[in-house]
Amino acid sequence: MKALVIGATGATGKELVNLLLESNDYEAVSIFVRRSTGKSHPKLTEHIVDFSDVNSFQDLIAGDVLFSCIGTTLKDAGSKEKQWKIDFDIPASFASVARQNNVHSLVLVSSYGASAKSSVFYSMMKGKLEDYLQGLHFSQYIIFRPGPLIRENSDRWGEKISVNIIKALNRIGLFKNLKPITTKFLAEKLAKAPKALSDGDTTLELNRILGL
Repeated sequence: MKALVIGATGATGKELVNLLLESNDYEAVSIFVRRSTGKSHPKLTEHIVDFSDVNSFQDLIAGDVLFSCIGTTLKDAGSKEKQWKIDFDIPASFASVARQNNVHSLVLVSSYGASAKSSVFYSMMKGKLEDYLQGLHFSQYIIFRPGPLIRENSDRWGEKISVNIIKALNRIGLFKNLKPITTKFLAEKLAKAPKALSDGDTTLELNRILGL
């Protein structure tokens, strides 16, 4: 299979790209980035692109499976409008072109609690993205909804604190549906999913992610 990856420079995306390059299931990996990663591998093709103008490089969006790992925080984005452009507009426009180019599978990293009807902005945004992508009718559409992620060398102190709190609650049997997992573990499941799951639409909450 040929894999396409957006969000390749994020914590999960980096782990995923490394796993795809090591896997015998993938003979080629194309990543789409704003700036060069400096990474080199015989199977890797790096495309430096302007995500605001996907049509300018639409011919490059060709392969078997698209992995969408792109996303940011409200703090890093600076506003809800800017976060929407990154978390919704980019994957939506990219996936639209991928579907037009007959990419078979779409694997989306979404979020626990994603729902278009949510009163929480982030959850609503992720839910609307899930629904939009479903409307593109990929032959295989896989949604991952992990809870908190453990990022190696993360400098997000709020994230670290929340992960430690949830871990403590997990130990006494609470909030097990929010068990934190590492980005590497999530990436392993992402890479495995296209071959392990059948065609059609599949949503993986934490328990199904753990069992994949």
